[in-house]
Amino acid sequence: MTVAHTLAVALRGIDGELVEVQADISPGLPGMSFTGLADAAVVEARDRIRAALLNSGAAWPDRRITVALLPADVRKIGSRFDLAMAVAVLIAAGTASHVPAATADRAGPDGCAWIAELGLDGELRPVRGVLPSVLAARRAGIGRVVVAASNAAEAALVGGIDVRGLPDLRAVIGWLSGQAPPPPRAIAAPATPGAQSLLDLADVAGQTAAKRALEVSAAGNHHLYMVGSPGAGKTMLAQRLPSLLPPLEDDAALEVSAVHSVAGAMGRDAQLVRRAPMQSPHHSASVAALVGGGSGLAAPGAISLAHHGILFLDEAPQFAPSTLDSLRQPLEAGRVVLHRSGGVVSYPARFLLVLAANPCPCGARDRDCTCTPHTRRRYLQRISGPLLDRVDLRVQVEAVPHATLLHDGEVRETSAVVARRVAQARGAAGERWRSLGIAANSEVPGTALRSERWRLGRSVLAAAESYLERGELSARGFDRVLRLAWTVADLEGHSAPDAADVSEAIYLRTGLVNSWAA
Repeated sequence: MTVAHTLAVALRGIDGELVEVQADISPGLPGMSFTGLADAAVVEARDRIRAALLNSGAAWPDRRITVALLPADVRKIGSRFDLAMAVAVLIAAGTASHVPAATADRAGPDGCAWIAELGLDGELRPVRGVLPSVLAARRAGIGRVVVAASNAAEAALVGGIDVRGLPDLRAVIGWLSGQAPPPPRAIAAPATPGAQSLLDLADVAGQTAAKRALEVSAAGNHHLYMVGSPGAGKTMLAQRLPSLLPPLEDDAALEVSAVHSVAGAMGRDAQLVRRAPMQSPHHSASVAALVGGGSGLAAPGAISLAHHGILFLDEAPQFAPSTLDSLRQPLEAGRVVLHRSGGVVSYPARFLLVLAANPCPCGARDRDCTCTPHTRRRYLQRISGPLLDRVDLRVQVEAVPHATLLHDGEVRETSAVVARRVAQARGAAGERWRSLGIAANSEVPGTALRSERWRLGRSVLAAAESYLERGELSARGFDRVLRLAWTVADLEGHSAPDAADVSEAIYLRTGLVNSWAA
């Protein structure tokens, strides 16, 4: 009998690869065997497929069934291949006598990929990672994708491809045998931008310096470190940072949504993640929870779920030092590469890091604190110098005076007002560094900042050079001051930083009391 062909998609992280599923039914001892690096979940599909076919009114061929998953050297993991294998068996058995052209095995506009798990009753069950799977199918030129009905809204977020959602295998058989019309094309759920309420910066009383640091952080994508007594407002400030960031553009929204899809963090009425995500893991989080991990193929961690958004580590010195230091490589590379028994996987991890800390371990206010200077220094040094060196902004968050807190007449800027300045500054930076392929000031290499085209005059850099000569700024710290100065200039509408912009950048970099590795 002719070998049947269908298509599926294998995922490695958020990168998908087309898989051809071949099914051959031949005389011999009844059974079902697999080739092509299939893991346990794929091999267990033999029982799911048999029960699903029988419970859906189809006959099970009592002959030898061989299923090949090609390319054979790509590891196949999970139950996402169930539907493709079941359809291949139906075609090989002749049950699907009116197979539409879209079930062909070729990677072209007439190709169709099948992505769903099967229940014993024939129900098509959702799988994780449908969004990146459909993206991979579209990149391969596939014209149609069939998924579980509960995955249809998520799959339809990818434009330029025909998505069909079906409830069960009985509906699939009816369609393929010509006894039922084709299912309707899935449509993405309408966007509801107001569904996510953002906290407003106008809620924060006082804290002029900290608010300014928050604005500079958002405008230039600079990492931020805040130190202050309990109740000073560090967490309150950090929670309002998302309201200052612009909505994600289409490509960024698809990439962020793909990570959330792989992590199983998208709901039934899935929508693209348009707002910068914020992750705030507890200080007891492990390295695997933060950067990604797990048995087999590693799952994304908090840093990948915060991609194009914010990773907020409250009570940062309470995290294990090894956990904090695991952030160093992703902060530089913007990606994290994880090696596990199931293979090597890479996830995007370009996030804005915000650290918050009390000045001492007892957490008491200054007047009640009994910690020695040595104890305070050891506590803050749990955040290593190499990690802190990657943080541009260091701010002392002072307690708000009672008079400021109780004063009702204070006029406070809203997040919308500050967000407009941030958007204008980001636009200016993106235009300036377009030729370098860079969008934010924080990403500009020091060699570019010191090049003849962008080098600032001696009179502008006098204060920074003084700090450098006295050893209060390292060479790397000097470059970070330059990046901050350009962001401050963008916020002020200057074409280039002046001496005042550089002075503010120095304060934002070195203003934290008892800072080190400046």
